[in-house]
Amino acid sequence: MDSVDLNVLRSVLEWRRAGQRVMLYSVVQTWGTAPRAPGAMLALREDGVVIGSVSGGCVEDDLIARLHDGRIPADGPPVQLITYGVTREEAARFGLPCGGTLRLTEERVGDPAWVAELLTRCEAHEIVARELNLATGDVILQPASKTDALVFDGQTLRAIYGPRWRLLLIGAGQLSRYVAEMARLLDFEVLICDPRTEFVYGWEEQHGRFVPGMPDEAVLAIQTDERTAIVALTHDPRLDDMALLTALDSKAFYVGALGSRVNSQKRRDNLAQLGLSQQAIERLHGPIGLHIGSHTPAEIALSLLAEIVAIKNGIELKQKRPLQEGV
Repeated sequence: MDSVDLNVLRSVLEWRRAGQRVMLYSVVQTWGTAPRAPGAMLALREDGVVIGSVSGGCVEDDLIARLHDGRIPADGPPVQLITYGVTREEAARFGLPCGGTLRLTEERVGDPAWVAELLTRCEAHEIVARELNLATGDVILQPASKTDALVFDGQTLRAIYGPRWRLLLIGAGQLSRYVAEMARLLDFEVLICDPRTEFVYGWEEQHGRFVPGMPDEAVLAIQTDERTAIVALTHDPRLDDMALLTALDSKAFYVGALGSRVNSQKRRDNLAQLGLSQQAIERLHGPIGLHIGSHTPAEIALSLLAEIVAIKNGIELKQKRPLQEGV
């Protein structure tokens, strides 16, 4: 789940607790090329205010029009299906790509207790399945795994929700500032650990949250899971290797460390001498990043995050950064 989905649900909860009527739209099926993937959400308040997105904009306009022109009756069914883009003319009207078709559930949100519970569980880094019965509007929340996907059989929608992806940076130097800023734009929750007080100055709160303690303690403190990436950027083996010893034996989907080819090999040798298994050492990304000819801190940050996002999205790395000196 990204922050857009979280904000949709937070708004739904806020609006319903204020006594306002809310319709929740979820993309459940797409055919051809569609602007949003199944699972995307939009909430529509009784006065026409919206949050979230299910298309490039034209479908949103029609949903608002449905509210104002009476196509959403106050005593209508709890859930119904809406389809856009069946014909070429309709696809063009709603700004859908050629051949694109979009099917949504239109759900009246009643008791928002399930919204509050889902948000609480996501904030606790749980992965949750929400089962929506289209006939009754009833919602059931169940535990889910990272391999689960949205399922829709025409009668029940089973959508998967989970915590935001996280990035723990070891070191608060200049490179970390670029990485943190870009990672936030990519919707990562950014965490920073650096016991060196000299490097803390100038970090604004919006860059990320500092985790106190030594690097190995920080890796344990955040309860590292499969949606966490960890990157050591201090260039100080006393700090970087301390974090890596713990991170490489964790569930983190990405563990990397800044360094040249020579330094990266020295690091691997050192980790082996410290007792880390060869299997764990092979998980280490170093040098970090995809090969884009990067030299400046901003370019290195871009290549690093390109690699992290590719792995997060299950993409094979075909342009891996060469093991070069000086990085």
